Amino acid sequence: MRGHRLLVTGPSGAGSTTLGRALATLWAVPHADVDDYLWLPTAPPYTHKRPVEERLALMHALFVPRAAWVLSGSLRGWGDGVIARADGVVFLTIDADTRMDRLKRREYVRYGDSIENGGAHETAHHDFMRWARGYEDTEVPGRRTKDEHWLARLTCPVLRLDSTRPLDLLVKTVTDWCGEEVAAGGHRP
Repeated sequence: MRGHRLLVTGPSGAGSTTLGRALATLWAVPHADVDDYLWLPTAPPYTHKRPVEERLALMHALFVPRAAWVLSGSLRGWGDGVIARADGVVFLTIDADTRMDRLKRREYVRYGDSIENGGAHETAHHDFMRWARGYEDTEVPGRRTKDEHWLARLTCPVLRLDSTRPLDLLVKTVTDWCGEEVAAGGHRP
């Protein structure tokens, strides 16, 4: 797999970071999460976004030019220049209930009881969970609809996977796909 650049994306809680890290470890290539570039370092975290130009400058200075990498997270709406360097995109799908359960567990691991009534992270937790629930919203064009339109416009190969499958099977499926589909498309400069 050495020599490929891959984006692993999907809704929050689908497991894009988990799969991205596993692939990067297996292939011995760098891994980064889009959130590392998207958000300014703050306490509490994830409260202030970097300006788009700054995000892109950091990504192009520190990560994108490398010969191979795995990036996890969403670039929709601002990262077309990064996607232009990717050899393929893995899009993870997951049912909403399982995804929300994963997110609730993840938030509890990160913040403990502070997400509960009166806790220091209660408001931020509820705001985040409300935002996450809106992914599948069909009343207005939700993020899922926007992701589908974005995926349809990509010029690189896209692999869709159900992320409720075991991690080892997801890794094998992506590795096999990269050996066939992505390799057939060639490496992007």
